[in-house]
Amino acid sequence: MAGSNPRFYYKGDRLKPLRAFCQVARLGSVSRAAEALFLSQPAVTLQLQALERELGTALFERIGRRFSLTREGQVLYDLARPLVEGLDGLDGEFRSKIKGLQAGELHVAAGSSTILYLLPKLVQAFRAQHPEVQLVLHNVTGQDGLGLLRSDGVDLAVGSMLDVPTDLAYAPVYSFDPMLICPPGHPLADKPGLKLEDLSPYGLILPPRRLTTYRLVDLVFQQRRVPYTVALEVGGWEVIKQYVAMGLGISIVTSICLTEADGQRLVARSLADYFPPRSYGVVMRKGKYLSPQARAFIDLVKPGLFERRDYFDAGHSER
Repeated sequence: MAGSNPRFYYKGDRLKPLRAFCQVARLGSVSRAAEALFLSQPAVTLQLQALERELGTALFERIGRRFSLTREGQVLYDLARPLVEGLDGLDGEFRSKIKGLQAGELHVAAGSSTILYLLPKLVQAFRAQHPEVQLVLHNVTGQDGLGLLRSDGVDLAVGSMLDVPTDLAYAPVYSFDPMLICPPGHPLADKPGLKLEDLSPYGLILPPRRLTTYRLVDLVFQQRRVPYTVALEVGGWEVIKQYVAMGLGISIVTSICLTEADGQRLVARSLADYFPPRSYGVVMRKGKYLSPQARAFIDLVKPGLFERRDYFDAGHSER
């Protein structure tokens, strides 16, 4: 790209080519960067070419269909990313400094269980401290939430992750134990010395297999070579608890979803000897500019979260 003849020159407005450069570096694709910037592909290509001409070096090398940074490109990306992120957030930052947190919105992605069981107290506290901020909760699952994070459709996400992609940062904050639930009077309700093998004769009621819980249950049973049967796949912990209470099967849930009222209709027993605790925390795109609204929300979860640089050096994983 560096050897093209100059026809357009963008030196008078460096933010545009730097923004295009950062998007291509982050997404690895001119077409995806153009879509994110609401520009045509030729416009993004011209901006990259102009930037390479101005700096006198190639910033990308094309490997297959993906654009990868050269050594010089990586140096520029490390310098340009905080500048672009800061300038893009300048308006919100300026308004917030003048008006406190009155101006602005906060977009948070989370799954149904997180919204139902974990977020209520956080939302209540945030609304009490910052009543003028419009808080938007996006109810998402799996890849939909990752897509919103990567496209900056949300400021952050709250939830649980097993495998953390390298372009995202995950800070676990809460930990919940795995629990077997069954109706009172079930043979497993008071069986002494409960073992994983004891669950085999009984059908499990689990969330859909695309979700983390199903994958984790399958992984543990497979690793221990214990057979199991899924009687029913259904979404939502409240639905699963209701079906278990009706005697339609047993389930393995995270203690986050168990309430005092559930003690009237369900028996819960720990499976911590077989399943790892499930962490929940905050997820954000690496390099994402944190608005004052986002910073205030994160500080409610845990003060100082994401202020350590090591969260952005490599993807943290729960595995």
